[in-house]
Amino acid sequence: MTVQCDSLAQVIVHDVNELTEKLFPIVEAMQKHFSAGSGTYYSDSIFFLSVAMHRIMPKEITQIIQVDLDLKYKTNIRDLFDEFDNFPEGAVIGIAREMQPVYRHTFWQYRRENPQTKVGDPPPDGLPGFNSGVLLLNLEAMRQSKLYNQLLEPAMVQKLTEKYHFKGHLGDQDFFTMVGMEHPELFHVLDCTWNRQLCTWWRDHGYSDVFDQYFQCEGEVKIYHGNCNTPIPED
Repeated sequence: MTVQCDSLAQVIVHDVNELTEKLFPIVEAMQKHFSAGSGTYYSDSIFFLSVAMHRIMPKEITQIIQVDLDLKYKTNIRDLFDEFDNFPEGAVIGIAREMQPVYRHTFWQYRRENPQTKVGDPPPDGLPGFNSGVLLLNLEAMRQSKLYNQLLEPAMVQKLTEKYHFKGHLGDQDFFTMVGMEHPELFHVLDCTWNRQLCTWWRDHGYSDVFDQYFQCEGEVKIYHGNCNTPIPED
């Protein structure tokens, strides 16, 4: 299928090693909190690219959509750019909710110590955390946000991980989730249809009684996300 473009596109190829070198000083402190260990899938700095994209991309780039590879698009990706117009004041990142009880599990100690918390609870009233398979990064807003940049500092990362007893293994997704518990105003929550996750791993690992509360998603799916190698429905 031929798609007629109304303007020229410019493709820029980035060297992963160069990006990692730039990223490492910024994200080094958080890697120990949000990756399973040296040599594991999410242990490389590149899995924290979205966290500090605003510091390594040229200033003339003001918005970026970052997506995983295990996606299937059911609509024109250009429609997703319109979501930038829906960002409330103060929001710097657009991201969908996590659709499994991943963070119900990760925040178990904080939840036990704070039985009235919404942290880790399912939507619509709870805070289930985020899934970084589809990300809208308003780089200009990220650059201008004093709060967001303060949260990148090692001392702030340490403070929040201690408060929430947080030890994750999913890279940038863990950082955004933890920050979102403390400062939800930094995020524009995308509808689940923009990142319809299909993984059901947690349903079979201790959370079958609450799983459907996280997994349900009403509406016409715009992007399927075959996370944890889950097959994506055929057309």
